[in-house]
Amino acid sequence: MSISEQEELLDDICNDVLGYGPLEPLLARDDIADIMVNGAGQTFIEVGGKTIESEVRFRDNAQLLSICQRIVSQVGRRVDESSPICDARLPDGSRVNVIAPPLAIDGTALTIRKFKKDKLKLDQLVKFGAITPEGAVLLQIIGRVRCNIVISGGTGSGKTTLLNCLTGYIDLEERVITCEDTAELQLQQPHVVRLETRPPNIEGEGEITMRDLIKNCLRMRPERIIVGEVRGPEVFDLLQAMNTGHDGSMGTIHANTPRECLSRMESMIAMGGYTLPAKTVREIIAGSIDVIIQAARLRDGSRRITHITEVIGMEGDVIITQDLMRFEMDGEDANGKIIGRHKSTGIGRPHFWDRARYFNEDKRLAATLDAMEKD
Repeated sequence: MSISEQEELLDDICNDVLGYGPLEPLLARDDIADIMVNGAGQTFIEVGGKTIESEVRFRDNAQLLSICQRIVSQVGRRVDESSPICDARLPDGSRVNVIAPPLAIDGTALTIRKFKKDKLKLDQLVKFGAITPEGAVLLQIIGRVRCNIVISGGTGSGKTTLLNCLTGYIDLEERVITCEDTAELQLQQPHVVRLETRPPNIEGEGEITMRDLIKNCLRMRPERIIVGEVRGPEVFDLLQAMNTGHDGSMGTIHANTPRECLSRMESMIAMGGYTLPAKTVREIIAGSIDVIIQAARLRDGSRRITHITEVIGMEGDVIITQDLMRFEMDGEDANGKIIGRHKSTGIGRPHFWDRARYFNEDKRLAATLDAMEKD
């Protein structure tokens, strides 16, 4: 064997024994957003919003499952035949999902949502065209004046990235408590308590749900509560927290439009077995949420903030909303990239104006809205 082949073999053995085997070179690359392993013989990666097949292969399904077990055991979880579905995280906060045989027919499926080593900030989102500079200032003000925010969007639309960006504008002296299924938020503030749910053990006991975490964190004197992702009846507890003095709380939810986001919340509350009248549920939602930020992944792979929408209140049985900013598509260029622009809807005084004045941000808000309208 040549020296280069010996070095390659040595790297492979070290990776297999000490690291994550064939995944190591992919995890080292910062340009990869997702790694999708479909059994031992097929691995896809997402680069620049496009999915391509990688040359990485595993020796067999046993090696793949062994690496998955190594990943999930680091956070006190397990994956095997009796518990074949598992959510976990890597030490850098990257999100991991494993589904093993017999549920995955063609061998263990491993999905890793990688996080960049350099945390994205709003300025970089402006550079990528996800939002205009004026829109970024508007988001800063919304985060700063303690509006209750829900970030809505589809899978892979950049909800968690946007949530991380917005938390950068929380005052350093505020006590922030995060509740997540797998801890992936990376807040820069000094006073942060991170909570994580726990799955049931092998006897099916000891489960700690998101609802348990949110209820408990209300006893921990939080100033802001941040929920990584709202998936079920815990939305009711989050809304109650927003409504009872924890201004500036944030969460993410899967939905395609701001209006659909409100409908999903309603249906999630119904899933919890609450027998409240529909109007009462809508009043709770309208009284709790101030702003919905809609993120989307467009067909060319780019991610954009498509709506910044205010929740105004109720009119009869309907929740009233107004868009402060929208993304309008104009077409696409010769390379298939979508061309569009963020447009102001011309609202001069948003519903949270008094809140902005309380935090001494009203002049900056007025100047930002004027600049958006001129654009």
